[in-house]
Amino acid sequence: MPAPSRTYTVVLDWLEDRLRSGEIAVGDKLPGERALAEEFGISRASVREAIRVLDAMGLVRSSTGSGPNAGAIVISEPSAALAWALRMHVATRSLPVRDLVQTRLLLEIQSAHGATTVPDGPERDAALGRAAELVAAMDDPGLPDEDFHARDAEFHVVLASLAGNVVVGTIMASLRQAMIGYVQETVAGLDDWPAVRRTLQEHHQAILAAFRERRGEDAAAALREHITWFFGLHVEQEQQQRLGRAAPGVRARPGAGARSAPGGS
Repeated sequence: MPAPSRTYTVVLDWLEDRLRSGEIAVGDKLPGERALAEEFGISRASVREAIRVLDAMGLVRSSTGSGPNAGAIVISEPSAALAWALRMHVATRSLPVRDLVQTRLLLEIQSAHGATTVPDGPERDAALGRAAELVAAMDDPGLPDEDFHARDAEFHVVLASLAGNVVVGTIMASLRQAMIGYVQETVAGLDDWPAVRRTLQEHHQAILAAFRERRGEDAAAALREHITWFFGLHVEQEQQQRLGRAAPGVRARPGAGARSAPGGS
């Protein structure tokens, strides 16, 4: 039997086995706490701990109370679990923002090339249509900054999904959520955010056009320029903070000095 502090892992192992065999599928309800506790000879507290872990992993959604909707339902939200873990480790500074952004840059550029071979069809049209809607929404100068950031994040995830790699799409969604703090901190330190926002939109429009026209090399180059430029602003802020000086005004157009650093909006 597992050590007392890890007793709940028997429930996790049991669910993994049932999912692999097909005996349990997404949408099914797990047996109740009492039934699981009796089956494995563990306490109900250990079962509750297992459910909490599964919830954090994006594998179940639990509801308290009684009735048909009560209990733990099997779901599958892998990006939520990955994003949560990444955010925590970014907060501890175990995962440098620079490395996360470099990873995102590699994934997006690869996706830009992969998207050129995707055949025409409803899924491609829907993704490009959604990306266009997001760019149009971000054109509104009255759009609150928080909503701008959310649409910016979705724009990148939608375009990355065009390549058809579900794992890459999941990791991209996780990275974007994990890096929202970096984006907000960078924006808060800018002297001329409206000008930066306009430049980001110019980048978004160029990226979208390249994806629409299947210009993979141009899409990759536009993404690199976009991601690198924004991270350059972040690097400038960090340098100014280290020097103990107030951050200077930022340029509204990409500068050559920012191109050597990976990053992203």
